[in-house]
Amino acid sequence: MKKILIVEDDKFLRELIVKKLTSEGYEVPEAIDGEEGVKKIEEEKPDLILLDLILPGIDGFEVLAQIKKKPELSQIPVIILSNLGQKEDIEKGLNLGATDYLIKAHFTPNEIIEKLKKILE
Repeated sequence: MKKILIVEDDKFLRELIVKKLTSEGYEVPEAIDGEEGVKKIEEEKPDLILLDLILPGIDGFEVLAQIKKKPELSQIPVIILSNLGQKEDIEKGLNLGATDYLIKAHFTPNEIIEKLKKILE
């Protein structure tokens, strides 16, 4: 069973995505802030990470930078899911090693799930 870690502080959105992914047969651990996210990534070694950028504590950019420095974690695909839609933010996320960058307002949960599936195939 593929494992997708969600690092998202918005409870409603996180629960919605967890419910969808679980119903699709994925194991879905969750983290609600950056520090917990890094810890869970190290413990769970997920197949894919769905990462928000605006998080309590350390932000998503810092989470991404930390995991990309670790050889045992650096190959895990990371999809940023954020409200930050500025060109600079998108470039920063991709330059730090994100596989894809999704702006929350532009995607429905179903479209997000479809993107995740394509990357995991």
